[in-house]
Amino acid sequence: MNRVHLKNLDQELAYFQRRLIVGAAFVFALAMILLARAFYMQVLQYQHYHLRAENNRIAMVPVAPNRGFILDRNGQILADNYSAYTVEIVVSKVRDSKKTIADIAKLIEITPAHIRRFRKLLAESHEFDTVPLKNKLSDEEVAILAAHRYRLPGVEVRSRLFRNYRAGPGMAHVVGFIGRINDTDMKRLKKNNRAENYVGSTHIGKVGLEQSYEKLLHGRTGYEQMETDSGGRALRVLARIPPVSGNDLKLYLDVHLQQIAEQAFGDFRGSLVAIDPKTGGVLALVSRPGFDPNLFVDGIDTDTWKSLNESPDRPMVNRALRGVYPPGSTIKPFMALAGLELGLRTPSDSIPDPGFYSLPGSRHRYRDWKKEGHGIVDLHKAVVQSCDTYFYRLAVDMGIESMHDYLSHFGFGQTTGIDLMGESSGLLPSKAWKARRFKQPWYQGETVIAGIGQGYHLTTPLQLAVATATFANGGTRVAPRLVQAIRDPRTRQWIPQPVVVGDKVTMKPDHYEAVRQAMIDVLRPGGTASAAATGAPYVMAGKTGTAQVVGIKQNARYDEKRIQMRHRDHALFVAFAPAEAPTIALAVLVENGGHGGSTAAPIARTVFDYYLLGKRPVAAKQEAALESAGD
Repeated sequence: MNRVHLKNLDQELAYFQRRLIVGAAFVFALAMILLARAFYMQVLQYQHYHLRAENNRIAMVPVAPNRGFILDRNGQILADNYSAYTVEIVVSKVRDSKKTIADIAKLIEITPAHIRRFRKLLAESHEFDTVPLKNKLSDEEVAILAAHRYRLPGVEVRSRLFRNYRAGPGMAHVVGFIGRINDTDMKRLKKNNRAENYVGSTHIGKVGLEQSYEKLLHGRTGYEQMETDSGGRALRVLARIPPVSGNDLKLYLDVHLQQIAEQAFGDFRGSLVAIDPKTGGVLALVSRPGFDPNLFVDGIDTDTWKSLNESPDRPMVNRALRGVYPPGSTIKPFMALAGLELGLRTPSDSIPDPGFYSLPGSRHRYRDWKKEGHGIVDLHKAVVQSCDTYFYRLAVDMGIESMHDYLSHFGFGQTTGIDLMGESSGLLPSKAWKARRFKQPWYQGETVIAGIGQGYHLTTPLQLAVATATFANGGTRVAPRLVQAIRDPRTRQWIPQPVVVGDKVTMKPDHYEAVRQAMIDVLRPGGTASAAATGAPYVMAGKTGTAQVVGIKQNARYDEKRIQMRHRDHALFVAFAPAEAPTIALAVLVENGGHGGSTAAPIARTVFDYYLLGKRPVAAKQEAALESAGD
């Protein structure tokens, strides 16, 4: 007989209830976890996720500031800004830049030069979001690109500020130029904790005042909080922190004086620096030839850069600051003063000049520029007629160390402290310098030629101008300055810059007057620059100079007509006026110009006439080169 097993209903019910409780507990636990997570996200992390959500529709867009203007002393604008449209490619949004460029070229004109510049900027600016393809779009080109924007992902048309240099090539070495920010620039900005202020900026000062005053000229970057659509296009501005424009610079420099000085050089290369002795203000700073700084704003093409960089005329070199030349006979007034101050000479001491000088025990002749000599020569005649023999003997009596120490007081062999970067210190030789440089002793013959500004002695036109201004000032040395005042963009007030006065060169009044009078007579009948002062209603004081470019053998004679142009002597002239109360001092250097009296001095006269009298040179052909008795 089969037995029938009946279910235990109570037991089954108990099992079911337990499973129900466990399931309910599990569901409850999940619900609590979800609630906890929601609480965490909605309450505790509200700000974080709210910000992320906002960032999906809100963008912080940097607003680059307007760059400060640069003006001359009369308020004439030398550098300002203008707005123009540019088509740019957002590299991160473009897979194939070649195809994108080809698509753009179907709509507007894109030249091979545009493409080469784009590739160059792309390589240099890979850290940045956009790279310009073509600048200064016409209104028609802007309209065409706007109409086809949907077909060009990663392509943007933006309004940009561009730098405009109104003064042209003549002011390029003073004002300088800006260029696109590269990796080197960015590293320097990061090092100086200034990178944040350049978000949204594409350019930075590269040379000249644009570089030296970059921090002031750039301004402070602003920001706009923009609401955007799903495609990243701006809909409206939600909030704005306005940018602060850069400071404006007012210079001591007179752009008309600068232009007149530059034109006075004609076809010659060279440099001129004019200074106000009392303030150190640079009235003119010429370096010829120059270049067009506007070429660098959009990114200079390779061929143009190569032609500038490889030109034998070296237009990219600022000759006033970085060009180093033997001072030649322009050093003689300072040597004469040194001889008096060191007690080696009196104004009345005289020597016979047979046309040469030889060291004791030597047959080598150091020739005077005047073959037959100058006869009996005292200090006054030595300066007026530029007698080499007098200064040969003085240099030997003085010695190179005393010469070095005294001339250094006038700023030779050291930077002047001008507010431009890249200044050369020149070279004022000494025994210690030669030992370090060449591991050789100093020879007495080297002292001889140093006495007339030849040999190792090298100076810049700026140094010569500062030394001349120091002498004109009675020994007070004032640091040269280009910037006279800085204007705050918020107050619009000009803030004058301080005059920096250095150490005073000690000199006895009678010694100073003896040399000053000799420099005055350099421009009177019998002096080496007398023709340059003819008819001047004011009194000039100056000194001519000639600097050898190539050496001449012992028994050979320098023949200007037979030597190549680039091997001819450099012409120099230093001067100040009015001699009794100087308001301007200058140095002129004309490369391969021959004689200072016939080539450099007339340039100085032209500058003096305009600055002191307001007289402009005639527009017709310049007067023929003036004859000179010496260098």
